[in-house]
Amino acid sequence: QVQLVESGGGLVQAGGSLTLSCAASGNTIKIIVLNWYRQPPGKQRELVAGNTTGGYLYYADSVKGRFTVSGDNVKNMLWLQMTSLKPEDTAVYYCAAVTRERKYWGQGTQVTVSS
Repeated sequence: QVQLVESGGGLVQAGGSLTLSCAASGNTIKIIVLNWYRQPPGKQRELVAGNTTGGYLYYADSVKGRFTVSGDNVKNMLWLQMTSLKPEDTAVYYCAAVTRERKYWGQGTQVTVSS
């Protein structure tokens, strides 16, 4: 089992910045990749950023140049630095861990960007 806990969400004005954190615990040695997803109100969950099985970083086109993902394998932490936030970035942001058996999800953290 892998447990994921996100933090750092909140209310911010357009143009502002937030940094989200994801702490992984449990059987973290089984984690292959860690990613950030988000689910805007009334929409499907989408991949935002993270590492891939190919070893490179992925960013959705909508966040390229504004969001930066980073991690610490020793501390089992993943961060998402978000800058130049837009109202359309409003969503619940989730951390996801992929293992050979399944994908694990955190409980999510709400990010609201006001115009």
